[in-house]
Amino acid sequence: MINEISALTSSTDGVLKAASTTRYTASTPDLGGTGAVGETSFSDAMAKVSTDAIDKIKQGEAVSIAGVDGQASVQQVVEAVMAAESTLQTAIAIRDKVVSAYQEISRMSI
Repeated sequence: MINEISALTSSTDGVLKAASTTRYTASTPDLGGTGAVGETSFSDAMAKVSTDAIDKIKQGEAVSIAGVDGQASVQQVVEAVMAAESTLQTAIAIRDKVVSAYQEISRMSI
């Protein structure tokens, strides 16, 4: 655990820069109106979403540690922690829906 925290604090410079900037996209996403199925499978999409969520939470922890060390402003810490909290709440909601769907399927009679 201590080694993980040390690794996070050693990489806080890039994290602070990434946490303090907001990215906007100018283009609209392609929604695939042709009815064709994309090449990404459901499991790949879920793996990417979970990896992104883990990265967001790690980023929040790193910025929090940097704030304790005095390397990050209070605003940066609050923004990173709020983003991590929102990501965690979303992940928990998705987990709850998956468990609920599994339980409903398991109750079905065949």
